[in-house]
Amino acid sequence: MAELSITDPIVVVGAGLAGAQAALALRQGGWRGPITLVGEEPHPPYDRPPLSKDVLLGKRDSTELDIDWQHLGIELLPGRRATAVTPGVLHTGAGELPYGGLVIATGAAPVALPGSDRARVLRTVDDALALRAELVPGARLVLVGAGWIGAETATVARQLGCEVTVVEAGPAPVAGALPAELGALMADWYAAAGVELRCGTGVAAVEPDAVLLTDGTRLPADEVVVGIGARPATGWLAGSAVQLDATGAVLVDGQLRTSAEHVWAAGDCVSYPSARSGTRLAVQHWDHALQSGRAVAASVLGAALGRETEGPYDPVPYFWSEQFGRMVQYAGRHAGADRLLWRGSAQDPSWAVLWLREDRLVGVLGVDRPRDVNQARRLIAGGAVLDPAKAADPSVQLKAALA
Repeated sequence: MAELSITDPIVVVGAGLAGAQAALALRQGGWRGPITLVGEEPHPPYDRPPLSKDVLLGKRDSTELDIDWQHLGIELLPGRRATAVTPGVLHTGAGELPYGGLVIATGAAPVALPGSDRARVLRTVDDALALRAELVPGARLVLVGAGWIGAETATVARQLGCEVTVVEAGPAPVAGALPAELGALMADWYAAAGVELRCGTGVAAVEPDAVLLTDGTRLPADEVVVGIGARPATGWLAGSAVQLDATGAVLVDGQLRTSAEHVWAAGDCVSYPSARSGTRLAVQHWDHALQSGRAVAASVLGAALGRETEGPYDPVPYFWSEQFGRMVQYAGRHAGADRLLWRGSAQDPSWAVLWLREDRLVGVLGVDRPRDVNQARRLIAGGAVLDPAKAADPSVQLKAALA
């Protein structure tokens, strides 16, 4: 392929937040060629976090991003599914789209329960609107998975008067994301909200009006919602020059470039190298989609203009969840930490946990402690070393707890 020019056509495949931000930042950054944003869903790009909150509650029907695509000269092609990529051409179910540069941002698809056509997932606005119609007072809802989406959906369902049971195969809520001893503390939140939580058991079958658990329990269920994770939506890349890892994530370098010429990737579908973490990371959260979408645009622009970008993509991972009347926030990465510090107690209205490695802050979990988390994000980014005694004192601001 020829060298990339700023007047070449760019195709962004995947119209979620990462793809939308990539297209927007390309145009705002001075890309003069045609930009096409291709999405599998029939809707213009929209925001996903409100789906399990305001949309389910009936406060909003749409979360469409407030971007004037026509004014920007960005062509939207909703309702098109990518089927393959060959050098210079994106193949879709509605025809071929030639490109000079391609950005892959097809996100992740929710993991389904095998053999269960009745179980719902909550990933799209159509999923949310369909579920909302069923969340009526007295409805018996079984949620499979006590992760972030399960907790948020349980919160809303209880507010709407549903009877809610959450089934979790792990020993505690968010077992895959947090140490079990911390997840166990969140079990009390379920009980206080009137949600029955069953940990340590899986689903054997979803029946017409019940869920059969692996421990033999049969739970009556009018609706079943599954939230047990998501996998990169990259099956359409099989056989292409775009290299994937064992999970299906697109392998990118520090500039979000793939192994294929003039092809970049961003968002939930990528695995990127993190010098801070000393490993590759695959992050499936809103903040990563936002940041990587902007970063991939900078990388594409840099390639076309022959200029260096600011540095490798390596932000401090961050996510949040609103559940059971609490704001739960996490930043950094606690894997490899050698010390855990409490700021406050789990019995307090708000508390935080810090993870240190050789007294260097590497991770934070905050419950209604936004100032702690915001300061921790900056300290983690800067590689700050803390005085453990000061850091453990919740009356001392974290930024004042430097060693």
